[in-house]
Amino acid sequence: MRAVMFDESGISFREDIPQPVCRENEVLVRVLLAGLCETDLQLVQGYMGFHGILGHEFVGIAETGRFAGQRVVGEINCSCGSCETCRQGLATHCPHRTVLGILNHDGAFADYIAVPEANLHRVPDEISTEAAVFTEPLAAAFQIPAQIPLSKEMRVVVLGDGRLGNLCAQVIRLSGATVSVVGKHRRKLDLLEKLGIATELLENLSPDRCADVVVDCTGSPSGLPTACQIIKPRGTIVLKTTVAGTPEMTLAPLVIDEITVVGSRCGPFDRAVTALENAEVEVLPLIDHRLPLSAALEAFEIARTTDTLKILLHVNDP
Repeated sequence: MRAVMFDESGISFREDIPQPVCRENEVLVRVLLAGLCETDLQLVQGYMGFHGILGHEFVGIAETGRFAGQRVVGEINCSCGSCETCRQGLATHCPHRTVLGILNHDGAFADYIAVPEANLHRVPDEISTEAAVFTEPLAAAFQIPAQIPLSKEMRVVVLGDGRLGNLCAQVIRLSGATVSVVGKHRRKLDLLEKLGIATELLENLSPDRCADVVVDCTGSPSGLPTACQIIKPRGTIVLKTTVAGTPEMTLAPLVIDEITVVGSRCGPFDRAVTALENAEVEVLPLIDHRLPLSAALEAFEIARTTDTLKILLHVNDP
């Protein structure tokens, strides 16, 4: 089959990769569409030390199982289901887990991917395939209100005007909190302003220390230091950024101002699917480029070098 591989020699498009063999409780999914995200860009810079088929945001057709013949999306953490962590309801933190396209499990930039059946969610007919490919990052955005209480009395600042920052701002607004987005790109900020979300250029940001919550979606080591400049004492910083390398920062401000720091990763797929089905969020304006799987190397180059939002890879026809 065709696949986009990453190894010591870099990224390559291959047409001679064996079709995945499903393990017990896995389902073979024929991939229709996959999304390129910031994590993919970090992986090819050495994040997680991953080698294999890239890609974890996808929509496909289940070949077998209870969803056979239907469109599905898939949660990315493949847990053992039997260890103490899993039994405690923390399957996404299973110490034995693999992660689609990220950790010891081939991903979705390929004709087929093997996914645990328990990870799959059916895509309702009301959701287009292009919208459904946003389920995974949208679920990550919904993890924020799942982790911390948000209310209309709160001021929340999202740092980063990219794909995830946009989705996080839309989700946070659903809570009634006052949300604004700080970014570097006027075009991306304009998309948010069309949704009625306040924005500000980073160069104009004032360290007013008035934010109850700051969400770092910058994808940059500078995100946390910037968050510390605008969070109020005893406020909460939510970290969505993962970067290759080891960022350096003094932690004294967190201690002095008694700041709560919350790591936030994967989130509830059911809630994300419902939001897409009910049009609670707008995702299609985020799509900048649609390319075939064979043009994946071009897609990575565009994502690295241009002011772009979402790039989708068309893999197979329905």
